[in-house]
Amino acid sequence: MAKLDHAMIARLLKPKSVAVVGASEKPGALGATLISNLDRAGYTGAIYPINPNRATIGARACLPSVDALPEGVDVAVLAIPRAGVMDAVKALAARKVGSAIIFAAGFAEDGEAGLAEQAEIARIAAEAGMVIEGPNCLGMVNHVDGVPLTFVETAIVPPAGRRALSVVSQSGAMAAVLCTTLLARDVACAYSVSTGNEAASGVEDYIDWLVDDADTQVIAMIVEQFRDPARFIAAAARARAAGKPIALLHPGKSSAARESAATHTGAMAGDYKLMRAKVARTGVIFAETLQELGDIAEILIRCAPLTHNAAAVLGESGAFKALTLDLAEELELPLALLHDEDSPTLREALPAFVPVSNPLDITAQGLSQPVIYTNTLGALLDDDRVGAIMAGIIQSDPITAKIKVPAIIAALDGRTVAKPLVFAGLDEGADMPAHYIADLRARGIPWFPTTERALRALAALGKRADVDLTDASPAPVTVAGLADELGVVPEYRAKQLLGPLGISFPAGQFGADADAAVAAADAVGYPVAMKAQAAALSHKSDAGGVILNLADAAAVRAAFAKMYANVAAYDAAIQLDGVLIEKMGARGLEMIVGAKNDPEWGPVVLAGFGGVTAEILADVCLITPDLSEAAIIAELLKLKQAALLTGYRGSPALDVAALAKLIRGICAVLLAEPSIAEMDLNPVILHPAGQGVVALDALMLVR
Repeated sequence: MAKLDHAMIARLLKPKSVAVVGASEKPGALGATLISNLDRAGYTGAIYPINPNRATIGARACLPSVDALPEGVDVAVLAIPRAGVMDAVKALAARKVGSAIIFAAGFAEDGEAGLAEQAEIARIAAEAGMVIEGPNCLGMVNHVDGVPLTFVETAIVPPAGRRALSVVSQSGAMAAVLCTTLLARDVACAYSVSTGNEAASGVEDYIDWLVDDADTQVIAMIVEQFRDPARFIAAAARARAAGKPIALLHPGKSSAARESAATHTGAMAGDYKLMRAKVARTGVIFAETLQELGDIAEILIRCAPLTHNAAAVLGESGAFKALTLDLAEELELPLALLHDEDSPTLREALPAFVPVSNPLDITAQGLSQPVIYTNTLGALLDDDRVGAIMAGIIQSDPITAKIKVPAIIAALDGRTVAKPLVFAGLDEGADMPAHYIADLRARGIPWFPTTERALRALAALGKRADVDLTDASPAPVTVAGLADELGVVPEYRAKQLLGPLGISFPAGQFGADADAAVAAADAVGYPVAMKAQAAALSHKSDAGGVILNLADAAAVRAAFAKMYANVAAYDAAIQLDGVLIEKMGARGLEMIVGAKNDPEWGPVVLAGFGGVTAEILADVCLITPDLSEAAIIAELLKLKQAALLTGYRGSPALDVAALAKLIRGICAVLLAEPSIAEMDLNPVILHPAGQGVVALDALMLVR
């Protein structure tokens, strides 16, 4: 899909004239609701109702067809069944209409015929220079200029100079739900765009436009599939540079990979994980639920940016303190370390019997001394060790709220709040007076009915705050001889190709027959390992294709015959090229390092704990090529079994730096060789610090 320029998108999102194809006065009809929305919003542009069966719609003259439109209308909304869409699009193109919104479903989501029809719509739009939103969408709402082009009953709420959020969603229903939720919290919305099937415009186009939109400060997205990942990555990077955070909800964690994989890596680096690794490197903030997306968006709109992720929690209960410690650990939300000795201002604000801690439990003392809320919050706001604050307060009833909330608000008087401060109730459903919630929000403090929601949102924000997003990509490194390969490259050949690049493999030689195998073993030195070699044999151990600790020539000859018999019994169709003989090496920790050059997202490296259980445990992380060695080490140390890398129960610390260097080397290869679809080094033996890594197996898929 070609990139749409800003002027084309502006004709859709900020139209000065609207045609309604399928206009109606029938209550509930799509065209009737659309016109009603425009009238209630006070839209002042030209409106052209089109219905061959009506002379008028309300007080407006009704045109008999698209052909009767004046040339150059900005947007036409097709509130008609699918059967009439194609002819309408052709007619709109002939009348030089700038854009069209197609509500009707039944296109790409409804089989080959619908897909072909959608492709033809896209072709017509591209040829005519026309933007198409949809089909299968709910339209768009422009709250800034008062233009609700949707069949959902919509009230316009202008941002009126406030910081505003814009929503871009492939799901129209979810876009409407999110905007309703945020508007109910008095969060200003600028635009809401439902992209639907994205026949001729996609989320990438709208994000790119919103980055330059003066009325949009935060972008919330609901996306099931990025159809042009490279363009989205570029747009998201522009948004980050412009200081406009993007929060994303992306369903699809459990979906199967789109293509079968010849290696462990392809199966383990599924679509969602790959997308997330790539998108996270642009600074996009991920939400896990629709509710969390709204919570993150509200904090982004109301609060100062999060500069670092160490949070502080102010509470009134010892049990709440313990629960918060549990949840913070689960969410990987770091809590600032605060103690009596290093927090004099906070210590002075508390009664003598209350120790400084984080979470801070001020007990019920605040009821009799409300100034404690004022002084403790003031101390936390002034403490540079604290990146964000959550005040977890028991609201109870209006009388209790009247004691606590004014004291909390007093902490803000006369100061600029330079970090996120969130108010959250412990007792959802408590009678919290609405004017206190409004006062908190007006001062840039979100109010949440539960502390768990607040902590989850802060944790999501914090995951991005401390990450270095600098591009540290290595210089690309080409692989000599790779052009001669196609399909699955067996181990012996993969090692011949990769070995000259500095990847460490055991000393070894290929043998096509028993005599050559013995000669190879004599050359590398006993004891040796023998491994069956064939492009069709991706997982040799499953077929009895690995025999270890062969001590002499006789053992090699016997193993050669046994190995051929094993493979024939496993699958008689597999024809071995021969065997690979390698010198047995020292034991170590088994890791896996794999790689994937995704056709859409580009290169990524998978690294983690390997061996035959790699796919069962799936204790791996995805590394993008722009990470530095230090950043790669940091990712490896987040793995569930990371304690094994740093010295567990007296075992030596392992050479994680050498593993990171190996990963960087593979990144360099991927950047230079997009024909490498997949690569699998499993296991990679990790030795004690200073002793390096050795890849025992290697497999590549070249396309």
